[in-house]
Amino acid sequence: MGQGSITKFFQKKSLLRFVQKYQPLGSGEPEEEPQQECELKIIQQEQEVAVLPPKDACKCHKEDLARALNVDLQTGLSEFSVLQRRSKHGWNEFSVENTEPIWKKYLDQFKNPLILLLLASALVSVITKEYEDAASITMAVLIVVTVAFIQEYRSEKSLEELNKLVPPECNCLREGKLQHLLARELVPGDIIYLSVGDRVPADLRLIEVTDLLVDESSFTGEAEPCNKTEGVLLEAGDITTLSNVVFMGTLVRYGKGKGVVIGTGENSQFGEVFKMMQAEETPKTPLQKSMDRLGKQLTLFSFGIIGLIMLIGWLQGKHLLSMFTIGVSLAVAAIPEGLPIVVTVTLVLGVLRMAKKKVIVKKLPIVETLGCCNVICSDKTGTLTANEMTVTRLVTSDGCQAEVSGVGYNGDGNVYLLPSKEILKEFSNISIGKLVEAGCVVNNAVIRKNTVIGQPTEGALIALAMKMELADIKDIYVRKKEIPFSSEQKWMAVKCTLKNQDQEDIYFMKGAFEEVIQHCTLYNSGGISLSLTPQQKALYQQEEKKMGSSGLRVLALASGPELGKLTFLGLVGIIDPPRAGVREAVQILFESGVSVKMITGDALETAVAIGQNIGLCNGKLKAMSGEELDQLAEAELSSTVQNVSIFFRTSPKHKLKIIKALQRAGAVVSMTGDGVNDAVALKSADIGIAMGRAGTDVSKEAANMILVDDDFSKVMNAIEEGKGIFYNIKNFVRFQLSTSISALSLITLSTVLNLPNPLNAMQILWINIIMDGPPAQSLGVEPVDRDTIKQPPRCITDTILSKSLILKIFMSAIIIISGTLFVFWKENPKGGITPRTTTMTFTCFVFFDLFNALTCRSQTKLIFEIGFFRNRMFLYSVLGSFLGQLAVIYIPPLQKIFQTENLGVVDLLFLTGLASSVFVVSELIKLCEKRCCPPKHTRGCHN
Repeated sequence: MGQGSITKFFQKKSLLRFVQKYQPLGSGEPEEEPQQECELKIIQQEQEVAVLPPKDACKCHKEDLARALNVDLQTGLSEFSVLQRRSKHGWNEFSVENTEPIWKKYLDQFKNPLILLLLASALVSVITKEYEDAASITMAVLIVVTVAFIQEYRSEKSLEELNKLVPPECNCLREGKLQHLLARELVPGDIIYLSVGDRVPADLRLIEVTDLLVDESSFTGEAEPCNKTEGVLLEAGDITTLSNVVFMGTLVRYGKGKGVVIGTGENSQFGEVFKMMQAEETPKTPLQKSMDRLGKQLTLFSFGIIGLIMLIGWLQGKHLLSMFTIGVSLAVAAIPEGLPIVVTVTLVLGVLRMAKKKVIVKKLPIVETLGCCNVICSDKTGTLTANEMTVTRLVTSDGCQAEVSGVGYNGDGNVYLLPSKEILKEFSNISIGKLVEAGCVVNNAVIRKNTVIGQPTEGALIALAMKMELADIKDIYVRKKEIPFSSEQKWMAVKCTLKNQDQEDIYFMKGAFEEVIQHCTLYNSGGISLSLTPQQKALYQQEEKKMGSSGLRVLALASGPELGKLTFLGLVGIIDPPRAGVREAVQILFESGVSVKMITGDALETAVAIGQNIGLCNGKLKAMSGEELDQLAEAELSSTVQNVSIFFRTSPKHKLKIIKALQRAGAVVSMTGDGVNDAVALKSADIGIAMGRAGTDVSKEAANMILVDDDFSKVMNAIEEGKGIFYNIKNFVRFQLSTSISALSLITLSTVLNLPNPLNAMQILWINIIMDGPPAQSLGVEPVDRDTIKQPPRCITDTILSKSLILKIFMSAIIIISGTLFVFWKENPKGGITPRTTTMTFTCFVFFDLFNALTCRSQTKLIFEIGFFRNRMFLYSVLGSFLGQLAVIYIPPLQKIFQTENLGVVDLLFLTGLASSVFVVSELIKLCEKRCCPPKHTRGCHN
């Protein structure tokens, strides 16, 4: 029985049970016609149930909501209703459309221009009966394609493993019973119960609420949880103002609630972002563009050679078909078939190195893209900051000031009295001790396993008490009453009494300074309560403004016997602090020419405080709001955003606008983020980087790279890898093309001048093996230079074959050709070519090749600076090639195959001295460049 048949069977059975439930007493079997009519009516009712947009649902009364979604709010949906609604609305999950089958992904690898050119060359080789060439080219293509496919497939699988977290679950009311279900099973109209720590499984309209606080930072970027209500809203504003709606993917921080599902899967607010992300095209990487350009350049070069040889041969009266065969053979020799292999291997090794540093790369060329990234746009909350509210500053009512070290909810850190820097514990300073005590008592948060259960702000006060060794002080009090915080009164208070002591009650209060101070008539001075004067109030107000302007969230604390006669204790400054290592990473990026821009939903003061703390643009900050962004025209925006380092009060659309404007201005943009609100920007950026721990599934899907441990400073390592990889590819291209041009020129000159061929077919094959084999491959795995990160970003318009590289390629090729022709002329007797002639010419060319590989290890550094033994694979490859060449010269069976003969020690020394000239000249040019053209330093604060 098929899946569809089984579903229909259960639907029928469920419907029959549902209809029979309502048969009149005394009736036997239900009549066929009324039953069918009833079935159709019920099915029609269920099919008419539609999802409710949040802005409509927030205005509905409970009764209207129940009617619109056809649900009993006390018993929930029936199983039949669930099946019918699922058939219309689908599962509560996201499906990536047009998922390509494996075979198609494999075939897509053949779309690379170089691969297509190589396949064309193989086809021509078959037509001209050069079967050995065709086989070798085909094998090279298969190796390239398979390695690229396997690596990309493995990267995708690694990502799948990362995303296989515990599947989201929920508590759902159905048929009058509370059930524990997978979130994917929900349909519109389901009744959901929420409690602390729950991930909201779908968009819900709340119908019952008890002190419910929901963390919506993944949507809004706001670190503070939102206070939720159940009341009807008269007007529906932005999603951040919908206090009676909670959204899929957000987190319950405190309290509990009950809600009706109004949107599932792609019809949720989460799904809207997902659809925007799916519509956004991912741009080609700079490496892909460079490879495309190089493929086209080599194609033109190849056809030029074919045309030239055929024309010269035809003018000389040679057979046209034989000339075509020679031309095609030379063209095939000119194409470095090892290039795609080395590019792929280099990228694979980069990906593996990044994986060891806890960075997952989803696509091979993405690593290199960071090498030319010159702008990093970063979300603030959870990316640059730890998303853990932390107390950093204390000011007591009698003027004592203290700073607090340590981040998060683990209790690590100390409280230092200023200016002496004395470490304070318990009540070593009575005023600070009483301030911390109050913050700990008027508190409902609990810290378990370094995680806060409750409000992050309250968690910060508990962590402060832990640092002062006062975390247990709330246990000496018995709480009698609580006046909860509300957005209207802006304060919270608890009424307590000391355990086992017959003393009067004491109130502890915390809240906004302007509200708390109104309940105070006294202030604390070293444990003694003194009368509060207007001058004292003005002083506290000035201090509160000072702390607020530095980006701190300020809480005032007080205690006393009555609410109207409290003693003011002081102020506590709280902030979501920068992650460890972020400041150092931003500084290094700035010095290497990469501009870091912070994009946040927070207020200006908080954003600027964090920006200054992490050293954005060396402290020269310019900020712009989302509202100001909307007022700028497209052309003006592109020029303006380059000079702005902080964007505050932004939405997902603003993030996309900023990235597009920077890209229009010619910047290569990287975007880091962790929330749903970052997903569209992550995908549209040249490279999107998501957070592995705090990141939402939708942000990971959109990104090209994932930082497993959420460490922003790992971006710096990725940039270093990206630059190093591109330099290694340039080194390889220089070596291979200089060797290829040299071999090509020798054969072309001999053909054009009607000279005997200086190299036979087997010798050319051996040179080709060295050219594309281990020595060449080992250049691609040269370790990343330590000074790479200091280099400015590569320009997006730069090709691999820059003018400088082309000059160096031709310089090496001219030296190799001249030296080889000199040996060929010197050893060429009048009687014709002998085995000694070809052996000397052949060995000379191979030695030139090996010395050329040695100098190609770096374009700028001398061999003594990078070290002989740093790349062991290269040493083994060169040694192997040298021993192989000696075997070809001295082992009799190989002498017959390669038509060589023994050479004397003097011959080898002569050839070594001559061949080393390519190395010596190249190293001297590097030395001159270092002395005459010192490297330029680029600064990151945008030009």
